[in-house]
Amino acid sequence: MSAKAEGQYTEAVGRRKTATARVRITSAKSSSMVVNGKAADEYFPLAGMVKTAFSPLTVLGAVYAVSAHVRGGGHKAQAEAVRLGLSRAITELVPEQRKDLKVRGFLKRDPRARERKKFGLKGARRAPQWSKR
Repeated sequence: MSAKAEGQYTEAVGRRKTATARVRITSAKSSSMVVNGKAADEYFPLAGMVKTAFSPLTVLGAVYAVSAHVRGGGHKAQAEAVRLGLSRAITELVPEQRKDLKVRGFLKRDPRARERKKFGLKGARRAPQWSKR
């Protein structure tokens, strides 16, 4: 693998529910993550979400400067979208690490999403209360 020129990056997209993350990684001396212009621990309200977003780097012991632009969804879905985008970017840059990420499920797009409300019902599946008389 040839070394990338200074200032070049690898970009990938990750999605979860209605959240979309555009993630860019560049080589760096220490790992850092910026999400929508803020530090990751400042952007995400819970430490667990930062851990989720950083997990591909933690698992591989890789060091990259990560910049993510996230829209839509809630904070948890955004963290998982960043994780998927980061995993895809690492795989694009270093294909040998694909197996490690795939085994842990980091390259799998979670298909679960909110089910739409149907007419005649009170929610997606909740029917109006039935009365015999």
